[in-house]
Amino acid sequence: MIRVEVIRAWPRRHASVALQLADGACVADALAACGLPQEGISGFAVFGERAGLQTVLRDRDRLELLPPLQADPKEARRRRASRA
Repeated sequence: MIRVEVIRAWPRRHASVALQLADGACVADALAACGLPQEGISGFAVFGERAGLQTVLRDRDRLELLPPLQADPKEARRRRASRA
């Protein structure tokens, strides 16, 4: 058995679920077991590294449910630099 934490964040709040899954479980298995709302999710990460539905999880991994980007990071950086 492996232990995995699944995290979903919204503005000013978050939800976290600790799971025990079978060895060899993947992101899709964790999603099915976590019970967190998944609408509006555009991707997944394990400790900040992009992951797919078939990514195999390891003991004590933290699976993050990612919302879509609200702004293009390059454009936001340009705006900040032009203000400075």
